[in-house]
This record gives sequence, C-alpha cells and structure tokens, in this order.
Amino acid sequence: MEEVIDIVVDFEDYFPSMMLKYGAEWLLGEVCNGFRLLMDAEKGVITFESLKIKSAMLGLGDMEDDEIVCMLSEGDLDGDGALNQLEFCILMFRLSPGLV
Repeated sequence: MEEVIDIVVDFEDYFPSMMLKYGAEWLLGEVCNGFRLLMDAEKGVITFESLKIKSAMLGLGDMEDDEIVCMLSEGDLDGDGALNQLEFCILMFRLSPGLV
C-alpha cells in the first residue's frame, strides 16, 4: 500500500506589495513577460507541451502531466486547451486575492 503524505504549502501573495512599490503598469508588464516565457513561440499561446518544457527549464521538472492539465484548465476560458495572453493575465490576477 502506498503511503500518502499531505503537504501544505503556504503561498504568500506578493502581487499587492509589488503593485504598491512599482505600479500597476509595471506589474502587468511582468505578468506579460511571464506569459511570453511560458508560451509556445510558434502558436503564441501556452500549451501543454510548452508549459511542460518551460516548467522543467525553470526547475519544476517533477510536475505530473495531470498537474499541468489542471493548471491549463484553470485558466482556459475559451475551451481550446491552451492559454492566450488575456486568459493568463486573468488567471494570474484571479489567483491574487489581495488585488481584488
């Protein structure tokens, strides 16, 4: 029988303090830079494949495929299986309750 270990990770939301320090325009630019970092350059969207490859490059190579699918589906508003820039920005700000 496999042992299941629950790990709770505290997430500190730095978006509000970064926005106060640098301004909303700067923060939005940084979110857009994050999108460009993760996107498939040919398709112009974040795909399963691009997120899997780029997350491994960023040191998150132990992510399971179902975790990547879950991340994409969380923000995929139009149901195409990928995240465009608007969907990514909405997701990032929606995950930051301190901004709303």
